[in-house]
Amino acid sequence: MSRKGKLIAFLSLAALLFMLPPGGFSAWTWVEGLRWFYLFLIALLIALVFSPLTCLLAWRIGAVDMPDERKVHTEPAPRIGGLAVYAAFIFTVLRNQQFSDEVLGIMLGGSVIFALGFMDDWKQLSAKTRLVWQAAAAVIVVLFGLRFSFALQFPFGYWLSCVLSVLWLVGITNAFNFMDGIDGLASSMGAVCAFLFLGIGWNSSQYPLSFMSAALAGACVGFLRINWRPARAFLGDSGSTFIGFMLGCLALYGSWATNNPVVAFSTPLLVLGIPIFDLIYTTVSRVKNGQVKNIRQWLEYTGKDHFHHRLMNLGLSVEGTVGFILLLNICLGLSAWTMRHTVSTLGTWFLMAQSLMIFAIVVVLMLLGRERTKERV
Repeated sequence: MSRKGKLIAFLSLAALLFMLPPGGFSAWTWVEGLRWFYLFLIALLIALVFSPLTCLLAWRIGAVDMPDERKVHTEPAPRIGGLAVYAAFIFTVLRNQQFSDEVLGIMLGGSVIFALGFMDDWKQLSAKTRLVWQAAAAVIVVLFGLRFSFALQFPFGYWLSCVLSVLWLVGITNAFNFMDGIDGLASSMGAVCAFLFLGIGWNSSQYPLSFMSAALAGACVGFLRINWRPARAFLGDSGSTFIGFMLGCLALYGSWATNNPVVAFSTPLLVLGIPIFDLIYTTVSRVKNGQVKNIRQWLEYTGKDHFHHRLMNLGLSVEGTVGFILLLNICLGLSAWTMRHTVSTLGTWFLMAQSLMIFAIVVVLMLLGRERTKERV
């Protein structure tokens, strides 16, 4: 670690220790309604302190991502940065929460996902092993009471809600893992989505949701210091899958609308819209082209056909690609936020139509990026 990095880590740790005792700044944030900011700051500082340490550990145990023709980076880099994100999130939530069953389930399931990702970064687990344990983590969350409530009104509603919730969590977990293809994308996307959940939750007085969202956002932003281009460390599966799993849990945990099923259903879909779209589009494309024939191949396929790859094929830099994707996701998230305050049904459908137009733009860009790749070949 450089002298500058050591100084920043030391100052961050000193600031963190200063804020830990009860009272002081912590009490002031409660009084002023800024508790979310306190938790964001705590998580950010922990991530700043732990991030350089994860690099040292990665080099020591050999958890290093080597460049090859399938990857964008050209130099070896540590790939267990997710340890810093996990530690920052868990410590911050433990610092603040009086745990409900749902929050306890989220933390237990997230710990399973992190441990699974860490072992995969270190020892390279099989696709079957990863999928089984991802499903197990999702089942833990469901057993602790976190599941889709809208499905309860259908026949076999309890079992339907459980199955849909498990599929949702596994899907979002892998969607974020697939997004982790260029410097800073997954961590910054995680921060943006968490901030959107934070804003919507705080605006609707869902404070536990806001507190967990703030912790996740802070952890992601803190890790960005060594993950932004040129990245000195990667999230790895331990980080990208953990962030995705946490966001999937936050989507289940939030109450998005009590009297409007369209808003309730569409809010988490729009906030997580770009990762979900990228997952669906690439899956359909790979199946159609015969590149993927089963779930194992789907999990293991590492082609350069994701949205961020297509944008880079169109000439955008890594920083430009990340910024453009974040801008699109913010637009979708703001649509979801505005939709909650739209009184008329017509206004809700207009916002939905606007979101579909954004996805149509993404499709066009995906197709243009594919054609540009063919021209180069």
